[in-house]
Parts: sequence; structure tokens; C-alpha cells
Amino acid sequence: MGNEIGKTQIITSLLWKFIERVGTQGIQFIIMIILARFLLPEDFGLIVVVTIFISIATVITQSGFNAALIQAKKIDELDLSSVFYLNIFIATILYSILFFISPFIASFFEQPQLTPVLKILSISLFFGAFNSLQHTIIARDMQFKKLFISSLSGVIISGIIGITMAYSNLGIWALVIQQLLFHIIITVTLWYTVKWRPQLSFSMERLGRLFSFGWKLLLSSLIDTIYSNIKNLIIGKLYSPSILGFYNRGEQFPSVLVNNINGSILSVMFPALSSQQDNTKRMKEMMRRAIVTSSFIVFPMMVGLAVIAEPLVKFLLTEKWLPAVPFLQIFCAIYALWPIHTANLQAINALGRSDIYLKLEIIKKVLGIVILIVTIPFGVYAIAVGSIVSGIISSFLNAYPNITLLNYSLKEQFSDISSSLLISLIMGGVIYTIHWTNLPDIIKIFAQVFSGVILYIGLAKLLRLEILNYLVLTMKEIFKKNKEITVKEIYE
Repeated sequence: MGNEIGKTQIITSLLWKFIERVGTQGIQFIIMIILARFLLPEDFGLIVVVTIFISIATVITQSGFNAALIQAKKIDELDLSSVFYLNIFIATILYSILFFISPFIASFFEQPQLTPVLKILSISLFFGAFNSLQHTIIARDMQFKKLFISSLSGVIISGIIGITMAYSNLGIWALVIQQLLFHIIITVTLWYTVKWRPQLSFSMERLGRLFSFGWKLLLSSLIDTIYSNIKNLIIGKLYSPSILGFYNRGEQFPSVLVNNINGSILSVMFPALSSQQDNTKRMKEMMRRAIVTSSFIVFPMMVGLAVIAEPLVKFLLTEKWLPAVPFLQIFCAIYALWPIHTANLQAINALGRSDIYLKLEIIKKVLGIVILIVTIPFGVYAIAVGSIVSGIISSFLNAYPNITLLNYSLKEQFSDISSSLLISLIMGGVIYTIHWTNLPDIIKIFAQVFSGVILYIGLAKLLRLEILNYLVLTMKEIFKKNKEITVKEIYE
């Protein structure tokens, strides 16, 4: 299995990945809004606590080897089958551990409900391990349209059932069943859409070869996941599930937007960059394009979202969720930095330098822990603000290796994003003035979004930003080269 990738395939894959992410996460976001109106903040807070442990177990089960399979120039059936059986074996061990320690976790947080919730929701580990190889094959072959039906089916069916259970006053169990069903449906549909089946073969030698690259990514992902969840752990323990619920809902809004845009670009860019790992000049060009494109789209979204945060939360989630507004605004600043973080890290991984990636993760996490320790005595908002400081410093750290690896200087990177950042801030300052009016929330939101889009595009044209023309031409090229993408083909 090789992975030579051309421009047309990249564009087509990007389109399908974007459709899949926007479709599924957009619907998932709407479902979460509906569930939030029926359920209490503490219900979401308890699910966040459970997710901490499941996320760590998922990383151990799936990360490292799967990324190594994507990065490798050539793989065969023996590689795939060996990783598949290893993933299932690890999932079994980790589920057993979570099952037996669940009462102790519930006791630590003084929340008895956590015991059965963790036992049941941890079953998702098996489904994730089972379909992780299908995801790997899809990523290598850049056949992202195969994810479309499985993801869309999973989110719609599980969402309808979850909302029905929430309406029936089943509380936190509506969230548990909704999430578990989502994983089950995706696994079943991928089994039929991806025609790969594990063979009765296993090789420790092949695993050892993949492990030489993958273990660094595994450890890096594990460090990142533990670090990302340690704030939730602390907030859940020191404060209350409701405060954790507000914190988590505040993160969800910017997370959905950034993951849809930036995540779509970078899901495609990793295999694309990996295919050019012997051509650093071409890699630099592709990486610069990714950073410029992501920044041009993400910056105005984050600035605009921070501006409309209060009326948006009040309108969508009702006033009981207003304490989530400050967290939402803080996370907008954090997620605005993601295009810089992820593009640099993807390039490092695509070059096969997982050793550098691991060193960066260790340095950033040590720094983040120090900032966290300093901010804890000052309260939950200080903890969130500390993440902004950590994110800014991490941006420079992530960019530094590519000065040497790709000859991509910090000055060049700042220059590539500065125009988008400037006009985003100007746009945000202008539309914020609408906040002082006495318009109804829905009218206020519409007025700010509409005027913000017009102003941002107008400023981009006024400054003659090349990225605007590039996006317009790219969209025309996508529709021209992909006329074969029809409703009929979607279901084939």
C-alpha cells in the first residue's frame, strides 16, 4: 500500500473531510444544545469527569501505531492485522482496569453515579479499537467520503435517541446512551463501507518496526491528553460538577468551529505532507498554505464568537448557562492559536521526527503544569486564563523546529498570519458596538454576524489579501473537478 498523493486528490479529500466534519459535528452540536436545554450543568460535568479516564484509555488503545501506519511509505496486510489485534488486546486490559477502579473514582469525586456510568461508557473502547484500522486505511487512501455516511448515521440516530431519553427525564443516562450508540453505529457502518477485514496473522517484528516511530507519538498523545484533562480533573474535584459543566460548555462552542475548519485541513495535510517527506521545499509550501488558510478562516470566527458569546448562550442554552460565557470567550483566544500549533506539529510528524514532537510535548506540558499550579489559588477563571498564556508560549515552541527542518522562520510564520489577525480584531471591535443596543438577542446575533462577515471580506479585499482570491479559485476548482460527487455516489 503506497501513498502517492496529488493535488486533485488532496482537494477532493479536503472537500469530503470538511463535509463529514461539518455535517456530523454540526448536527452533534445542535443535539448537544437541545440536550443542554433539558439537562442540568452537573449532568454534563459528570460526563466530563468520566470522559477524562476514557480519553486516556482511548489514546493508549489507538494512538502511536495507527499514526505510524499512516506515516509509513508502505504497509501490508500483516501490518494492519497485527495492529488490529494489539488494539483489541489493549482495549480489553484497559476496560478491565476501569471497571474495577470505577468505585474508587466515584469515591474520590464524591459522586456515586460515576461507578455505573464509567463501567458502561467504557465499553466504547472496544468499538474504537475495532474501527481504528478502518480510519487508518481511509486516511492513507484519502477516501474521506467513506466516513460521511457512517458518521452522519451515528450522530443522527444516537442524537434522536439521546434527546428522547432526556425529554423523558432520564438525566445523565441520556448522555451515556447517546455517546455509546454513536460509537456502535459508526463501527457497524464502517464494517460495510471499508472492505478491509483482519487476517489470522500477527507479527511482533512488524509491531516493533512500527513501534520505533509510534511510541513517541503514543507518549506525546498520552501526555497531551492527561494534560488537557488535568484541568477538568482539578475543577471537578475542587469545585463542583456544575462549574465543570459551565467550563466544558464554554469550550464546546469554539472547539466545534475550529475542529471543523482546522481539523479538516490538517486531517488531509498529514498524509499529504507525509507523501512529500523527501521534498522539504514542497512541504514548506504546503504547510504555509495550510497556516494561511486556517488563520484566515479561524481568526475571524474566534473573534466574532467571543463578541456574540453572551446573547448566543442566552438564546441557545437559556439563562441557566450564562456562567459559561466567560469560559467561552477565553477558549476563543486559546483555539485561535490552533492553526499555528497543529500545522507545525503535523509537518514535524510527517518528516518522521516524532522524537522532536515528543520533546516539544514534554517541554510544553511542564510549562503548562507550572502555570496551572500558579493559577489554581486564584480560582477557576485564572486557570482558564493561564491556558491562554501557555498557548501563546507553545506557539513559539512548536514553530521553532521548523526553522531548521523546513527553513520556515518565526518571522515568516508571523507575517503569514498577521494580516488575518489584524482585520479580525478590527472587525471584532466594530461589531462589538452593536452589543450596546437594546435589540432582542436573535436580532443582535444576526446583525453582528452579518456585519462582521461583510466587514471582514471587505477589509480583505481592501488590503488585497492573496488568500481570499486563493479560496475563491479553490472553491471553483473543487466544484469543477468534482461534478461526479452526486447524491447517487454518496450512497455507493
